[in-house]
Amino acid sequence: MSTHHGDPGHGDSPAAWTAVIVMLLGIAFGTVAFFLHQPLLVWISVGVVVLGGVLGWVLSKAGYGVKGPKFTPKTHE
Repeated sequence: MSTHHGDPGHGDSPAAWTAVIVMLLGIAFGTVAFFLHQPLLVWISVGVVVLGGVLGWVLSKAGYGVKGPKFTPKTHE
């Protein structure tokens, strides 16, 4: 992580973490469904991945993003 002032933190926020975790779960589930030849479950997992992106955007707009008022960055000392 950079020590420059004004560094946005590279997405280290609750909104970013939530989006990434939901997307990773969707990808993992979709991989298993693809391996088991379940096309409906693969498409559901694609929807979960898209939902993760939307969820991250909504949380960011709700103030949980890097520059949001509800986010308190942690200091790395």
